[in-house]
Amino acid sequence: MLDELLGRAELRTRIEELEEERERLAGQLEGERERRREAVRDRQEADERVNRLEDRIAELDDRVERLSGDEDSIGFRGVETLSGGRLRAVLDRLESVEAPPDGLFTAMVDGDDALPETVSDLLGDRAPLLSRAAPCLLCVDDAGLVAVALRPPIEPDPFRGWEARFDLDRSWFLPTGRFAFALVRSDLFAMAEYDGTDRSSFSKIESDVKGDHSKGGFSQGRFERRRDAQIDAHLDRCRERLGERESERLILVGQRTLLGEFDATVSAPSDASGEPEEALERAFREFYTTRLYRL
Repeated sequence: MLDELLGRAELRTRIEELEEERERLAGQLEGERERRREAVRDRQEADERVNRLEDRIAELDDRVERLSGDEDSIGFRGVETLSGGRLRAVLDRLESVEAPPDGLFTAMVDGDDALPETVSDLLGDRAPLLSRAAPCLLCVDDAGLVAVALRPPIEPDPFRGWEARFDLDRSWFLPTGRFAFALVRSDLFAMAEYDGTDRSSFSKIESDVKGDHSKGGFSQGRFERRRDAQIDAHLDRCRERLGERESERLILVGQRTLLGEFDATVSAPSDASGEPEEALERAFREFYTTRLYRL
């Protein structure tokens, strides 16, 4: 009775209602988290299926090229897209190969010039395969037991040399050290800073940029000028946000026509789309993949 007089009973009832509401919302939140985890798994599985299909298409394209050309007896022994744990395992295996001094040859081949004579001598009639894989990193031993080419996401400057081990730098293949990774489109910008694979920050910019011109209203010329001005304003905001990053090293991906508007350590086209964070995660996964060619 005293509780009722002091209003405590009503307060306790309200507390119980709020606790029930909290538990209900916590359940909904956990359900959303689980659905998000499932969506991430589904996306990763879809990406893996796409990679396998692309590998198969590359192998079939190579077969068609051989059958229609003069090199009908030469083809890749296999093509594979590597990422994550599989990429690390392949790098571990290549790094474990040992030979006497000057027994292992590594070369970054850019594909713009004729193959070095050393490479042509080593590969013999398989040398034309390297031109198809270029730009790529060639790893081959003097006994002909290992012969592969890798196309890393970050290409080193051309080099070649003989050593007791293959000359592989993991920063060409995997996220290492501190860096910023950004995705830019004409209406969207997303950036995160990383230490290896650990993300420490995330920011985004979304701009209202006109789409395709429709009939009526502005003339085509006026519409394009207005859209160009909107894109310029969006790019200015992107530059400002990039200037606020802490990491000096910048990897920039996105719309091919916009990449030249920014100063980046490395840039690459990407068609990743969707919500900013989701698009950035997809672009990050796609960027850090390596194509493996078995010669």
